Amino acid sequence: MSARLQAIKWERPHLTILNQLALPHSSEYIEISDACAGHYAISSMQTRGAPAIAIVAALSLAAELSTMHFDTSASARTHIHTQLDYLATSRPTAVNLFDAITKLKHAVDTTITENGQVVRDTYVQMAERMLDADVKDNMAIGEHGAQLIGNDKVRVLTHCNTGTLATAGYGTALGIVRSLHAQGSLDRVYFTETRPYNQGARLTAYELLTEEIPAQLVCDSAVSALLRSDPMIRAIIVGADRVAANGDTANKIGTYQLAITARYHGCQFIVAAPTTSVDLHTKSGADI
Repeated sequence: MSARLQAIKWERPHLTILNQLALPHSSEYIEISDACAGHYAISSMQTRGAPAIAIVAALSLAAELSTMHFDTSASARTHIHTQLDYLATSRPTAVNLFDAITKLKHAVDTTITENGQVVRDTYVQMAERMLDADVKDNMAIGEHGAQLIGNDKVRVLTHCNTGTLATAGYGTALGIVRSLHAQGSLDRVYFTETRPYNQGARLTAYELLTEEIPAQLVCDSAVSALLRSDPMIRAIIVGADRVAANGDTANKIGTYQLAITARYHGCQFIVAAPTTSVDLHTKSGADI
């Protein structure tokens, strides 16, 4: 993970996040001390991105639990379940959040003990493992994606924000861009404005400038013309909010037209997402 930019900082029992509502004009970190603060950070979009939402939710409760004492395992489990159900309401459409909540509940429910502190510690350790696993998964996505694109000097295009700001670290689609840059294969990355919220112009621009990765902003409506005029563009790389059982992918508005123009111009179209974004209970994109 980059030492320059870190959107989620955890040092038990302290959780701080980069306030993305203040970007790119100010790099402001705020402390998340409990599940209530975590819920607000997610629902107000102080933090965003499907993987990051799950990690912030998990760690916000870990921060809260770290200062609490439970006399029995039953009281610990009841409190954890109640707070996780509350955190689930912060972003009802985030499949990664519900995946994390299911795993966290299972971890505490299957811990055989009458000691409430053991249940508490089991939860905190599981949340910490999720943080580490997300970073490792993202770095693996970056490595495999870079191999798929190749070792030649290339240009790529990305949409929305899928980097350190949207994950526990490194990023999914932007993780591939980072890997290409690290291996010396990236000539330039184009990134879209991503209207109407401008995550590309605000957040991806912030990340790429911070990392000193060669980049150029492009209007959402200019991508097709760009693909026609720049033969060095090898791939369009996007993330995913949710992947249905049949492979249909839901992502930021504008992704569909990018897929169409990529196919028309014979350009690779790559969806970069961890398995936690796959929703096997949703049959197709029509059900999302």
